[in-house]
Parts: sequence; C-alpha cells; structure tokens
Amino acid sequence: MPGLLEIHEARRTFTMPEGRSLAALDGVTLAVEASEFVTLLGPSGCGKTTLLRTISGFEQLDGGAIRLDGEDLTRLPPFRRPVNTVFQSYALFSHMTVGRNVGYALEVRGVDRATRAREVGLALEKVGLAGLDARKPGQLSGGQRQRVALARAIIAKPRLLLLDEPLSALDRGLRQQMQIELKELQHALGIAFLFVTHDQEEALTMSDRVVVMRAGRIEQIGTPRDIYRRPQSRFVAEFIGETNLLRVTVDRIDGELALARTAEGLELRLPGTGLRPGQKVTAALRPTELMLGGAGMRGTVLRAVYRGADVELRVVPVEGGPELGVITRDGPAAPAEGAPVTLGYDPNAIHVLGDA
Repeated sequence: MPGLLEIHEARRTFTMPEGRSLAALDGVTLAVEASEFVTLLGPSGCGKTTLLRTISGFEQLDGGAIRLDGEDLTRLPPFRRPVNTVFQSYALFSHMTVGRNVGYALEVRGVDRATRAREVGLALEKVGLAGLDARKPGQLSGGQRQRVALARAIIAKPRLLLLDEPLSALDRGLRQQMQIELKELQHALGIAFLFVTHDQEEALTMSDRVVVMRAGRIEQIGTPRDIYRRPQSRFVAEFIGETNLLRVTVDRIDGELALARTAEGLELRLPGTGLRPGQKVTAALRPTELMLGGAGMRGTVLRAVYRGADVELRVVPVEGGPELGVITRDGPAAPAEGAPVTLGYDPNAIHVLGDA
C-alpha cells in the first residue's frame, strides 16, 4: 500500500563556486505513512535539509519524483503543495501580533475575520498559548515563539508538516521539554511530521522511524531501537551514540557463539549465526553493555570522566588493541585512573557489522 508521501529516486546537484558538482541528493527513495513521525538524521551537508526543501517546493529536483496522497508534486510551486514548514529561525513577522502571525495564511486566502479568530484561538490552544494572541513575538520567550511557529503551520491543516531543526535555538532543558510536547502535538493532530535534525538523542526520543543520511544517500531506515541496536554500517554505528568498534577474525564456532580475536590478541565471544572460521568482521559493543567485574577482558583505566550519575571510563586492554569506552554508575565502586579492572559482557549484546 503506497504511503502518504512517496519520494522516488530524488536527485539534486549543486555547482560549487570552484566549479565542481555536489550531489546533495543522490537517488533518495523514501515513503512516509499518514500520522507517522519520521526524522531525517545526519551530519551537516548530508542532504536532509535539501530533501525537505524539495518536498516543500523551495528547491526543484533534477531527477526523480515526489508524490503526496498519489498527487505528483514534483513541479508544483510551493503555494500549491498541501504541506507547511516550520523553520529553524521561526520566521515570524515581528510587527504583527501573535494572533495575526498565526492567522496570516487564512488572511491571505480571504477567510473572514470571525472564522480566522476562531481558528487562531483553536491553534493557539493546541500549542498551549491560549490568550496570548495580542502579544508581539518580541514579548515572548524562545519556547513560546517556537509554539507560535507551530500554530501558524498547523492552522491550515496540512497533510504533512515539515520541520527544519526547529528546536536547535533552544537551551537544553527547554529543548527536551519541547521534544515531548512536539511528539504529543503530532499524536493529537494525527498528521505526518517529517523532522530534520543532526541531534541523535532528539531523533531517538521523538521518532517512529529514523532515516540516517550521509553524502546525499540514505544509510539506514528503521525504528529508533533498530538504528541504535542494529546499525547496518560502521557509519551508523559511530554516528548514533557511542560504541566500541573492534575488527576481529573468527577463530572457531562454538555452538551458537563464535570465538574471535583482534590483531593484538584480544578475545571476544559474539553471536555466531552466519559466521565462519577465518572471516573478518567488525564487532560493535556499546559502552553501556560492558560491566565491571566478573570473568572477561582485563584492562587498566586510562581515564575516568565524571558525568553526574555516570562515570565514563577509557580502558586499555591488557592484551592490547584499541581503548574501550565503558559507562558505569557513579559510586564508591567506580574505579579511578590507573586502576586494574575486568570487563564482563553478554555476547548477544555484540552486533556484528559484517566483513571488516
């Protein structure tokens, strides 16, 4: 069954000042379902904002197609597309009241004053700003201005809402609060949100699905849990959170487990499904999956960084090899720099990325 939004083989190339070509979108194919919260995640320059702008009509594709509810939007101008965008800068009119900012789209369409006032009131109520319609944007906090931009975007009842890093200007506490509120608003409205961010925590917190992008292409699409627990490439494993990546060679298969070693001799037990002796793979193990104590890898604490409730350790294995990151709870048992430690782990917590 086709999705609400369908993007097929989207391509967009820019010519740089020095004359070379840059493929901002290099054959992107994506479907977004109705009422789904999908996040485009990736580093600066990966193509996520360009993709958003081609959906809104502010950029034109060089190739491919964009459809919404089966309607081809590819060559339609922005004002004829049933989507709205919330920008990073909010783009509010400073000389207008909050109420007029929110109702501006209805005013341009010629909607009568009484209807505009009713719809503005409902939109402001949905974003928690009821009664503030007479204020100017300059009289509001950053979080309130963000809500005004949201109210302005939803008043026209778009089938799809595009959000281009709308929380990036907020401080950490307010940003975390707005993540929850934005997800609750999306659920209440029942419309699809396509959200752009470079913040991994934000993407994992809010999304039904995450689209990880790199250099104009999609690296992986999946639920937040899939993206975090089952990365399909080294890039995704390194970009999403912290992880230890170890290149190992499989020695032998022992039941459901494989025994493998790094070039320095550090031994690992990992899930053996599909592996064979002599195969070279990359093993990904999150720092939170390494536990102090028990039988396991021996090492020395190179560095201990206090992070509040947790302590981040950098451990050098006795056998040699790359440093291992370990995150453990703070307390009397937390080791200091220079202390010897043993690290235990569940072999099934290791994710095998494939040939190294």
